[in-house]
Amino acid sequence: MGDNSRFRGTGVALITPFKEDGAINFDALERVIEHVVQKNGVDYIVSLGTTGEAIPLSAAECRSVLDFTVKTVNKRVPLVAGFFGGNNTLSLVEKLKTYDFTGFDAIMSSSPAYNKPTQEGIYQHYMKIAEASPLPIIIYNVPSRTSSNVEGETIIRLAKSSSKFLAVKEASGNVAQVMHIIKYKPENFLVLSGDDPITLPLIAAGADGVISVIANAYPVAFSSMTRAALNNDFETARKLNNQLLDLHKWLYVDGNPGGIKATMEILGICESHLRLPLVKVGESTYQRLKQEIAKIGE
Repeated sequence: MGDNSRFRGTGVALITPFKEDGAINFDALERVIEHVVQKNGVDYIVSLGTTGEAIPLSAAECRSVLDFTVKTVNKRVPLVAGFFGGNNTLSLVEKLKTYDFTGFDAIMSSSPAYNKPTQEGIYQHYMKIAEASPLPIIIYNVPSRTSSNVEGETIIRLAKSSSKFLAVKEASGNVAQVMHIIKYKPENFLVLSGDDPITLPLIAAGADGVISVIANAYPVAFSSMTRAALNNDFETARKLNNQLLDLHKWLYVDGNPGGIKATMEILGICESHLRLPLVKVGESTYQRLKQEIAKIGE
């Protein structure tokens, strides 16, 4: 499926800003996009992932966000469209066959949720997606949300079965599993961290980068850390990583993307409104975010 190297480095799981009434705030979305693609910013964008609140958006709203993102990015960085797996393989396959992905370079799809398929079921699900997808695929393993882990052997099997699979976003938090994938994967298949706090050690183990939450707020600092680590400059990478280290946990204590949206509000980039059933972070978390952001400074 071509050169996967453009997806090494830092991708950002872009937030979707809302107005107070719940409508999509396209002016704020433009500010966020310009913020993350600034000089030395992120290497690519993932639109409508978990952090982009794709689930509570209507199909028409998802289409409008994707179209606006393509227009605003204007080919400055590669684009990945979040395309969630849900629990209905046939429905997803039919949608893939007809969906317009003009302007996008890949899709990212999570494993089936709720019905907890076996590893064989997960494998067959993704192979059906590979048959239907017009674009390369990033496998998204996020068991904290899907309630089923895509095991390392399944990811390796998929990577070896079809060149459509360009990467895995590994958000299991299982470092041993990720290292197993790194050891046995095909050469051109990328392993991307799905957890910002462990990106540095995963790159040290051989991972190819990250699809990041914190890069919404700190695209230059986090991308610079990732690039330094990929270039084996671990002294620089550790210094940059330590600058952001204490902020990470406060991004998630009241859920994602509540924490990163509060951070973006504190930084003056956009407001922190979310779509129900998600709600803003609590006041104590908000104040702690302000304290950690003040420590980071410029």
